[in-house]
Amino acid sequence: MKADLHTHSTASDGQYTPSELVQLAKKRGLEVLALTDHDTVDGLGEAVQAGKEAGLRIIQGIELAAAEYPTFHILGYNFDPTSPALAALCHKLKEGRDQRASKMIGYLRGKGVVLSLQEIEALAGGHIVGRPHFAQALVRHGYVSNNREAFERFLDTEEFYQQVERPKPTAQTCVETIKAAGGKVSLAHPYQIGVKDTVLEEIIQNLMRCGLDAIECFYPKYTPEQQVFYLNMAERYGLHITGGSDFHGERVKPDIQMTALELELDWL
Repeated sequence: MKADLHTHSTASDGQYTPSELVQLAKKRGLEVLALTDHDTVDGLGEAVQAGKEAGLRIIQGIELAAAEYPTFHILGYNFDPTSPALAALCHKLKEGRDQRASKMIGYLRGKGVVLSLQEIEALAGGHIVGRPHFAQALVRHGYVSNNREAFERFLDTEEFYQQVERPKPTAQTCVETIKAAGGKVSLAHPYQIGVKDTVLEEIIQNLMRCGLDAIECFYPKYTPEQQVFYLNMAERYGLHITGGSDFHGERVKPDIQMTALELELDWL
């Protein structure tokens, strides 16, 4: 089916509301859309309802950040969004994000950047506060020319992670929480973990012992060689194949568009 299994809405750090995201997916010819907001299920109800009205199948998803590496992400699909364990984890993650937002204000002030926490929270619309909200504020006040520069100079550096990294669950906790909620689990964009292939293979083996179901084998920033490597790894370990754009909206990630991937989804 034509699907995009990795997208974000205003419930976390995306540009479009869940309903708007569904309409965009419909226009792009998708049959299946997964909403995978960071650390929250708040947008899923709206997305499901909009999907019913538009005749688009919605997969309820989430993207969780794991503690072992700065950019180690786990995707969950088709779980029970009312699961107590998942709700407790999301609540804890939101608290961590709120604490990090305050730290980021101080971190940026040390760089000569003066931003208001109230403005950042307003940009988040009462939802999860993420780095893209800070990037938008940096652009708005003229400290940088675009979101990419905001991340390269301030929000995605080694110093940033050392000073303001937020508490995260282990990858095992992420996987087991999604599985306990009846969901399926995929490893998101493995290249972002930034480890050697042999180490990545060990990570996948460990995640499989916790219940890993799939690898995100299609992603817009993969090289052809990376895509082949992940497809081969999925086949070798008997894992399913997922893929998605990681679409946040043109204002957040100007170079990323929603995509229609031909994926086999019976297992979901």
